[in-house]
Amino acid sequence: MQLLLAGLVVLPLVGALAALLPPPPGLRGKNPDQAVLRHGVTVTGVVLAAAIALAAGFDHGHPARMQATTDISWIPALGIRIHLGVDGISLPLLVLTALLTFLCALYSYHRMPTGPSPKAFVALLLTLEAGTLATFAVLDLMLFFLAFEMVLIPMYFLIARWGGAQKQAAAWKFILYTLLGSVVMLLGLLLIGVKSGTFDMVALATDNGPKAQLSHTVQLLAVLAIGIGLAVKSPMWPLHSWLPDAHTAAPTVGSVLLAGVLLKMGTYGFVRIALPITPEGMHTFAPYLAALAAVGIIYGSLACLALALPSPDHHPGRKRFALLPSPGAGGDLKRLIAYSSVGHMGFVLLGIASMTPTGVNGALFANIAHGLITGLLFFMVGALKDRTGSTDLDTLARSAPGPRHAGSGAAALLPAPSGAALYARAPRFGGLLAFGAVASLGLPGLAGFWGEMLAMFGAFRPAAGLSRPAFLTFMVLAGLGTLLTAAYLLLVVRRVCMGGSVDLAGAAVLGAADPDGDSAAAPDGTPAPAPAVPDLARYEYAAWTPLAALTVLAGLWPAALLGLTDPAVQQLLGGGK
Repeated sequence: MQLLLAGLVVLPLVGALAALLPPPPGLRGKNPDQAVLRHGVTVTGVVLAAAIALAAGFDHGHPARMQATTDISWIPALGIRIHLGVDGISLPLLVLTALLTFLCALYSYHRMPTGPSPKAFVALLLTLEAGTLATFAVLDLMLFFLAFEMVLIPMYFLIARWGGAQKQAAAWKFILYTLLGSVVMLLGLLLIGVKSGTFDMVALATDNGPKAQLSHTVQLLAVLAIGIGLAVKSPMWPLHSWLPDAHTAAPTVGSVLLAGVLLKMGTYGFVRIALPITPEGMHTFAPYLAALAAVGIIYGSLACLALALPSPDHHPGRKRFALLPSPGAGGDLKRLIAYSSVGHMGFVLLGIASMTPTGVNGALFANIAHGLITGLLFFMVGALKDRTGSTDLDTLARSAPGPRHAGSGAAALLPAPSGAALYARAPRFGGLLAFGAVASLGLPGLAGFWGEMLAMFGAFRPAAGLSRPAFLTFMVLAGLGTLLTAAYLLLVVRRVCMGGSVDLAGAAVLGAADPDGDSAAAPDGTPAPAPAVPDLARYEYAAWTPLAALTVLAGLWPAALLGLTDPAVQQLLGGGK
């Protein structure tokens, strides 16, 4: 088990180096680019198999105990050790990371994003996996920081070199926000290490339980500094503004890993470091964290609703919400899902801020559910863009490129209406997209329900000493956020899967004519056929079915995940005893 966990972290790095080397003659095949992409699938597949073997060998009877531990002195002068271990909190995140990275490699083998050499792409993907796995496996504060920073450079280049429009600006915004936050976080980690005399997270969690060894002032300063760095990555409002641009510009697999894995690093840091090591400081800042989380839930939901509504260009008498998405954002579906992450991760932060076993367990469950569901949605939006050439909601709802005749009879190249959109043109694709949407809105019986419900239960009765009226207010705001979430996601399903647009001031328009009044009919009066949209391909079934199946499994059998996290959370909140 020790070698298995260590190999899980090291193997992607070895694979990244091997990807940059020329492939052996026997494995090169007809296309060297396909050979290196096969290499990525193979390495991530082996890592996933190792993660599953680690989960199978994990002692489920004692999930609160650190298992598969490695503890080796690395820099004795600074007291930094190579300390690895896994418990019920980190194990699900390790498996999720390995699964999503494998599915991204498999998807890229068949649908490589446009950009430079696949060698660099595969090497960056594997380096990103190594850094993420290390973040969830290390038990030393300095190693945590190094692993936390290790993922930034690969993600920067994935956005900047393989991204879409405005990729350079989005990549720079991502790296500047996260680096500045990390610099502040490093100060807090160093403060803990200097004042306590150790960087060992297990020892610190044990020593700083109910009888904390760090002074109250030190804990306040440490939580403030570390919290800023973690909040940027989470992302917490108002430090979220890098996220929509990064998601919109990133390639499909970049968005999947950014939402499914990288955002979890910030919330994991709150659970692994802030709660057990600086409990007094966390207790002081918990109401502020909860308040910002509740604002983020409402803000993210309203931003998504603003993007989901028809554009003013299609309805000149209506104005889109002006206070939320940036000008020129339009109704971009990928950007909408990015803003939805701000709201969903707000539930995670609200659960953590409650400082109760119920709330923290809900936060950890919501972490996994968000990775599965949002990963699926970003996969599908990327595939939808490949099929239609756009992720603009007005385009997807009203028209698709294709020739038709103008109403006067003169031949012209005008938009052909999409009609019933995905349900009629690609029913399996449309059905799976609708499934992802209803899972994201928290439908009972699917994974999205349990985490957000438990987070609100945690806010209903927060830890002793926290203001219950304040947390009840935050819970009500979170409940309002769930209603807004259902509104914008059902509106997206209505527009993308059924076609047409919704006129909130009057009747619904389904497959309506274009604004100038021309009808979508051929000269003989028959409706023009909508352009074909390919339905699910076999490789898409292979990449997306595991996410859909696990979403259902986690929704129907939440005890499988909560049975892992709850004992570890109880021990963590009890000071490691």
